Amino acid sequence: MLVGALGLGGCATKGFVREQVAVVNQRVDGLETKLQATDTTAQQALSEAQAASGQAQQNGQRLDQLNARVDGVEQQMQQAQRKRARN
Repeated sequence: MLVGALGLGGCATKGFVREQVAVVNQRVDGLETKLQATDTTAQQALSEAQAASGQAQQNGQRLDQLNARVDGVEQQMQQAQRKRARN
């Protein structure tokens, strides 16, 4: 009788197993939904970061062009001042 009680004590019914699996499945489904939302947010953030990086590169190139123009204007002003100083 003792052996029978110990043997039956470890068995789970199909209903119990289904209930436990259902709970786990619900949790997994919830986590998958959150993971998908997080992935979508991450993809949007990556896209926006790439766009910002491209804009920053364009702005840097524009600044380089403007710096070159300013340097040219400064050189012209210095040459004009030297000519005036000689006269």
